[in-house]
Order: sequence, then structure tokens, then C-alpha cells
Amino acid sequence: MGGSVQPAEEQKAPLRAFLLYFLRLGTVGFGGPIALASRMESELVQERGWIQREDYLEGLAFAQLSPGPLAAQLAMYLGYVRAGVIGATAVAVAFIAPSFLMVVAISALYVRYDGLKWMQALFYGIGAAVIGIILRSTIKLGRVTLKKDPLLWTIFFVLAVSTAYTGREIVWLFLLAGLVSLGVKTMSSRTRSVVIATWPATLGLAEPSSKHWALCLFFLKSSLFVFGSGLAIVPFLHGGVVESHHWLNEHQFLDAIAVAMITPGPVVITVAFIGYLADGLAGAVLAGLGVFVPVYFMVVIVAPFYRRLTHNNGIKAFVSGVTAAATGAIAGAVYILARHSIRNISTATIAGLAFIVLWRWKVPEPVIVAGAGIAGLLLYSSVGGR
Repeated sequence: MGGSVQPAEEQKAPLRAFLLYFLRLGTVGFGGPIALASRMESELVQERGWIQREDYLEGLAFAQLSPGPLAAQLAMYLGYVRAGVIGATAVAVAFIAPSFLMVVAISALYVRYDGLKWMQALFYGIGAAVIGIILRSTIKLGRVTLKKDPLLWTIFFVLAVSTAYTGREIVWLFLLAGLVSLGVKTMSSRTRSVVIATWPATLGLAEPSSKHWALCLFFLKSSLFVFGSGLAIVPFLHGGVVESHHWLNEHQFLDAIAVAMITPGPVVITVAFIGYLADGLAGAVLAGLGVFVPVYFMVVIVAPFYRRLTHNNGIKAFVSGVTAAATGAIAGAVYILARHSIRNISTATIAGLAFIVLWRWKVPEPVIVAGAGIAGLLLYSSVGGR
């Protein structure tokens, strides 16, 4: 087994090449947190050997257990593994900046032209293709993380069903999965307890009078209280943005989700679109900072202690259980997204073709997304968007 991890140690990436990888992933990486996490494993672990599989799996578990968007946190964690605080900081900028700038540009056009009518048509095709992309990525990720372990597959199916049924990722089930794996895989009675703290549901702070700070505080809360994939933040955002603060109406919020799907990088970057509509460029910047700064500090402050703990056999067993749970939750999320994106035979066909093409041939995902967008523009008007 020692030989299987040696290549990763021998092929330590130059920091510049490592950062260019994340800049490219943030610029052309479609499919949301599930597909992005799978691509990191496939490209950084399997193809390049820049990250050890053990480090990747530990990072995936860390990102799933910690509050905030999964893909961004995993990227920062891998940056920390590569070059400490400097690596985490540089990767955060490289991964997030491209999609942030794209979303700000789209937001400006949206406001200037009073809504982008073509956006829904694009989303009609791209949203369906994303299902195919995510499904293929989930299968690949499952093969790597679960292998032939019956316990991990059981945890996978339980979390897949619970996520699909409830429509959300329940953090306590991830902790339970880790504890079950810990209990089954370690026979020692001297296993140290694992305590993971989370913030309470309210900070106990009064809402500031300034709209700037109201925006910043709201998105800070949205980052701290939402676990799992970036898609998990959508219900939280809807309740605050549309129902409580009335910064956006229902139609604008749906357009915000569409923007998240037609732009690369982390799905949660849609907060920049929401912030821009609520309070211009300042709102976009504050929304982005509110969501990503807590994630960054979680990595640079907690990751050092977490990495020291993961060398313990009991912790490794715990992490394997959490990773299986994360993979199951991702599979359940595919079902949730498909209910909204697969509307008819046309969208089902687009999703199926995207899956088959990616499964059989190494076609770049941006090509798939572009083709699906064109199909959406052609088909949307003919079916009335249904």
C-alpha cells in the first residue's frame, strides 16, 4: 500500500502550476460542488499525483462537516495541504475570483436591461445537462471513496435516501455515520471521543441599520449555518432574500439560481448576483465576503488541528464514515436537482446525452454545457419553457 501513495509525494506540484489549475477550474469548471469535488479527485489525485488520496478524502470529510460551501472549502483545504496558509489564501482567490467577476458582469447586464429573457432558455438546457454531469461525477466519486466496503455502502444508501426524502443534508447524520464507522472498524475501548462544535442557529446580534451591514451579516449567517454542498444554501437564501428582507422577488430569485448554473466555479457564487440586485457592486462584494471569509478562516484555523488528528486510526475510521455519508448525500442531491431540471422528454434527453458522452468520451465539460445551452435556446420557445 505504501507504493500507492508514493507518487503523490514525488510529484509535488510547483505552487504556480497548482494555482493555475484552480484558476482554470474556477473559470471553466461546471456542474456545481459535486462535479467540482470529483474533478479535484480525478485530476489532482489520479492524473497528476499532486495530492495524496488520503489528504483528499480527509479534505472532503472536513468540508462536509464544516459550515459553508463544499467545493470552495475543499479547494482551500487542498491549498493548505500544498502550501499552508499561503496556499489556502492563493487558492481561495484563484478559485473564486473568475466566477465572481463573471456573475458581477451578468448582474450589471441584468439590471441595465431589466432582466435577461434568454437566461431561462439557457438554463432550460444547461440545467438538464448539469444533472448528467453530476450523476457521472457521483458514480466516479463513489467508486473511489466506497470501494467494496459493505459498511460504507450502507451509510451511502442511508444518506442518499434521507437527503432525497428531506431535501436537505442533515449534519447530525454525517456525525452519526462517522461514529458508526468508528465503532465498527475499531475494537479498542480507548478511542478518544470526537467533539465537533457548530454555531447556534442565531448569533444573538441585532440587525444593523445600514443595508450594507445587513447584507453582510445575512450572508455571513448563511455561510455559518449551512452545511454540505453549495446547493444546500438555496432554501436558506430564499427564506431571507425573498420572504424576510424582500431584496428580490420570486422571478429574480429563480434567475439568480439560473446564473449559478450557467456560470462555472462554486454554485454559491450566486450570492454575488443577489447582492448586486440588492445593493449594487458593494452588495455583491459584501455578499461574497460574507459567504467565503468564514470558510477561509475555518480552513486556516481548524485544519492544522484536524490534520494532526487524522493520523489516528480511530479518526481515520470516523473520516471514512463521514466521507461515505457525504457521497450518499451528493447522490441524494442529484435526485433533488433532477426534479426541478428534468421537466419533459427534451430535458431528459439532454441529461441522458450529457451523461453518455461524458461516460464514454473525455469531452470537456464546457463543451457539454455550451451544447446544452444552444439546445435550450432552440427548444425553450417551442415547448413554452415546460
